[in-house]
Amino acid sequence: MKRLVSNLLVEYLEDRGVEHIFGLCGHTNIAFLSQLEKSSINFVNVRHEQIAAHMADGYARAKKETSVVLSHLGPGLTNAATGVANAALDNIPMVVIAGDVPSHYYGKHPHQEVNYHADGSQYEIYRPFVKRAWRVDRPDLFPEIIEKAFQLAESGKPGPVLVSVPMDMFSKEIDDTLFEKTKHHTRSIAKPSINEEKAKEIILSLLEAKSPVIYAGGGVILADAAEELLEFVNHFDIPVAHTLMGKGVIPDDNELVLGMTGFWGTKFINEKTRTADQIFALGTQFAEADSSSWEPEYTFNIPDTKLIQIDIDPNEIGRNYPVEIGVVADLKEALTVLNRVAKEIAPDGVSNSKIKEEIKNYRKEFTQSNLEASESNSYPLSPQRILADVRSVIPRDAYITTDVGWNKNGVGQQFPIYEPGSILTPGGYATMGFGAPAAMGAKIAKKDKVVISLVGDGGFGQNPALLATAVEENIPVIWIVMNNSSYGTIAGLEKAHFDTTYGTVFKRGEDTYSPNYAEIAKGYGVEAVKIQSADEFKPALEQAIASNRPFVLDVPMVNNPVPTDGHWNIMDIYSPGKKVHHESVQ
Repeated sequence: MKRLVSNLLVEYLEDRGVEHIFGLCGHTNIAFLSQLEKSSINFVNVRHEQIAAHMADGYARAKKETSVVLSHLGPGLTNAATGVANAALDNIPMVVIAGDVPSHYYGKHPHQEVNYHADGSQYEIYRPFVKRAWRVDRPDLFPEIIEKAFQLAESGKPGPVLVSVPMDMFSKEIDDTLFEKTKHHTRSIAKPSINEEKAKEIILSLLEAKSPVIYAGGGVILADAAEELLEFVNHFDIPVAHTLMGKGVIPDDNELVLGMTGFWGTKFINEKTRTADQIFALGTQFAEADSSSWEPEYTFNIPDTKLIQIDIDPNEIGRNYPVEIGVVADLKEALTVLNRVAKEIAPDGVSNSKIKEEIKNYRKEFTQSNLEASESNSYPLSPQRILADVRSVIPRDAYITTDVGWNKNGVGQQFPIYEPGSILTPGGYATMGFGAPAAMGAKIAKKDKVVISLVGDGGFGQNPALLATAVEENIPVIWIVMNNSSYGTIAGLEKAHFDTTYGTVFKRGEDTYSPNYAEIAKGYGVEAVKIQSADEFKPALEQAIASNRPFVLDVPMVNNPVPTDGHWNIMDIYSPGKKVHHESVQ
């Protein structure tokens, strides 16, 4: 029987278990929206496509499922591009369905088409950052394309894909058996593992090492392999350092967790990885900030340190450092085999009380170094006080989203995370504006969890219209706006290297300026408090959690840099040979 593509697509998405679609209407996609109204799928309506993409990103991370974004052509597609690129660089599975110009108008430059280099080519805008971009040129090909899209988004190294749909395709009729055929295709693909021989080689190499370190990246979270990694770590008593994206993969109160490496890592952590004789790297690309710009005197001294690397993506094996043993495998599958082989070779495990004592003493020293700032009653608040109060109030399993600046770098360095996958941060693209909408997606995915967005005023100011969606959908996220009236991290950089903060600090005339985000939130119908003293913050946060409603806390904050002993080569570009980092901006 022949039926509308739009109707069959909705049924296909329902059958795949899609529960939410994030997006914004346009004349190219309303044929699909009209059918979606009758569906069990909830369309989450937003005021800007970047909000939709970041919400879908946060949803996919928390739900551990592929998310779906609906977009219009032209400005709709480009508005969403930043959020889709952010998902791409953090390997988040996402299917973007975008309306396109009518297929019979190719070459005529119809309304809102981008076509300066080729007709009907708007989908090519996404080519640099999606795993694949399709344009649906025939309605009978739609079922095959959408099935391939989901499979590609989810398999190997996950990531976004684009299906660009000329608007007339939604209104074409095709035989419904074409969509029925997709149900015969498996939606669960076996993932590559590691063979016994290679597993033995890895275990024996680690047993021979005198000072091995496990280096865990975000790939462990994506593979849902945190439990297997914890079992491996505890069996061998090997200390664990992690990337920014790997934070929380082992609970931060585990006695073998060193912490985050690189620029925002501490000297103790960086020295442990630099002087290790064996690094066992899992699901990491050794990104620049995590690796101190790959300069051997700071974080990793490879190949003097021998490297074992496992990743689902063969392109990552040896990309930035030469490997002694390289394995392409799914980390959950690989660690399952490694745990079994480890218990065969070393059934009693290994005990390393020395490293545990070193880590314990380091944590005590580090906590003491932050104590004055984390207990300070100064106003505006110290960022350390904000983080300390948040951690003391929220449940152990709360979800946290960060943006960029202090709320990302400081959280990575000093804010304990206890549940794997419960911190969502923009790693690869470091997108300002990610954290606030991503928290909404996470809350939709995890309705029973407390969800906190730690976000700077720069990041929150990117898209405050997200509050309208929070009210309409009743999404009880708490936004903590760490408000230093500036792009604080960049202001600190510019001040340190060029003795100016031009273009980085918000001012009205000569006076520091900030919108009153609490009043803005109230205008949207969101409960809000502007904090007037350090002692007000903690009770206000408790009130926000108890309300179970969308809630904004506007928290004036001192513009101090995140303390760091790490290294980033951009400092040498600004000030060669001077060893300058950031400065406080008052």
